[in-house]
Amino acid sequence: MIETPYLLFLGDAPDALAAKVAQGIKDWRPENCVGQLRLDGCKADMKLQDMTLAEAKAAGAKTLVIGVANRGGVISQTWKKVLIEALEEGFDLASGLHNLLRDEEDLAAVAKATGQNLWDVRIPNVKYPIANGEPRKGKRLLAVGTDCSVGKMYTALALDACMRERGMKSTFRATGQTGILITGDGVPLDAVIADFMAGSIEYLTPDNDDDHWDIIEGQGSLFHVSYSGVTMALVHGGQPDALILCHEPTREHMRGLPGYKLPTLEAVRDVALQLAQVANPECKVIGVSINTQHMGDQEALDYCAEVEAKLGLPTVDPFRHGAERLAEAVAAY
Repeated sequence: MIETPYLLFLGDAPDALAAKVAQGIKDWRPENCVGQLRLDGCKADMKLQDMTLAEAKAAGAKTLVIGVANRGGVISQTWKKVLIEALEEGFDLASGLHNLLRDEEDLAAVAKATGQNLWDVRIPNVKYPIANGEPRKGKRLLAVGTDCSVGKMYTALALDACMRERGMKSTFRATGQTGILITGDGVPLDAVIADFMAGSIEYLTPDNDDDHWDIIEGQGSLFHVSYSGVTMALVHGGQPDALILCHEPTREHMRGLPGYKLPTLEAVRDVALQLAQVANPECKVIGVSINTQHMGDQEALDYCAEVEAKLGLPTVDPFRHGAERLAEAVAAY
């Protein structure tokens, strides 16, 4: 198991969204966060205490977590000095990047010499089956989005917490590196070989009690030409009974794709539902989650009300305003 507490390494993240791994851990497991370490030029800030490695070690930190999710998942050469020093200071390293810690010869050599651990959470540790599409007992809900990084994980975590507070049977199912670092378990879906992606989600969400809900963390977007494959695997492998649409309304274009505009919520609703009903004909869209972090208080409420009136679905920012109405929609399914 990865040792806590963590020192969150933000590196030279160009914006807050690039440090979404650190943000997710800080928001959902603040008790595990001692502080943050930033390089010159870093434009992300978790509002944690900035610390040196020595200060964090004295404060009890055990693991330096790379909290950056850059395009391509690459371990930057500008980070290497800090990562090597961390190992020498007695920290373990944890990363969810595609570029594996264990594949970096210098890091692997220092880790071996110091006896520290390298944790690559994006490595599948199960031999997943090919999906068979057989119906499973229990209920499943999937968050689907207009784009990457619009709040699908936050929606699923907030909904799961709210449902459990209401006494409902619910389990958050992590499908990405941040969710795995938060909960300690899950499937690193975008690192699974393509033929086994849908099967890995069947494995993640097995038979359960009839009134139990698996709340599946969404990934990518069916409309994102770079990452639609992982979304498709979730839609079919998850066999969701319910979908929640997720959207961030201030985006000017798709994340990382300046030439592509975001689809409408109506388009996501129609396409996702049609594809979901291939595996589960009873699937329904039951709510909308709006990421309003870049909106003022009244603007956020007005926008949610506008979407709700247009789509006829309960619409909230579950992280900002609470997930009660989404939980009510699940209970009424």
